[in-house]
Amino acid sequence: MEQGLKFRVLLDSESKEEVFRDILVPEDQNFEVFYHSIMKAFSFSGDQMASFYVSNDQWDKGHEISLMDMSYDDDSVDELCNVMQKAIIKDFVSESDQKFILVYDFMKMWIFLIELIGRELMEESVPKTMLNVGTPPLESSKQDLEEDMFRSGGGALSSGLDEDDEDDYGFNDYGDDYDDEDLSGYNEYEY
Repeated sequence: MEQGLKFRVLLDSESKEEVFRDILVPEDQNFEVFYHSIMKAFSFSGDQMASFYVSNDQWDKGHEISLMDMSYDDDSVDELCNVMQKAIIKDFVSESDQKFILVYDFMKMWIFLIELIGRELMEESVPKTMLNVGTPPLESSKQDLEEDMFRSGGGALSSGLDEDDEDDYGFNDYGDDYDDEDLSGYNEYEY
């Protein structure tokens, strides 16, 4: 028997239904095994880039634990991230309710909020899903962020606002009291 860490893994999605899994994982297991158990529990393929982030009670992203080493010998990085295969879970648990954030597929930005909810003895040294709540959306149901930008207004630089729309602060980006006739005599090459 070995010590296991029981994590509640909540999928942050647009669905009104709460979707989470409780996963028991050996504390001396690495994050890559934990990552694959999360992907399996939510029926995701697990074939995209992903990173865990050590988090706090406000769900701020802290130290990164990535699926692959992406540092490329970059000397300008203050603190190199860990790689999942080499990072042991118990080494990153400092609180009784330790939190992690898992970002999966950086184009679609699936976000899993992970919180330690207990410790249990385990008979087997493989992760085990203890509780399934809610039906997860299909992995393919979320659009790429890039596709969303182009669909919302014609490009990555578009604000996504129509001419009469206001932004979050009540300002109209296009309400500058100028129209095309005001600029009709302007020739940028004369100056």
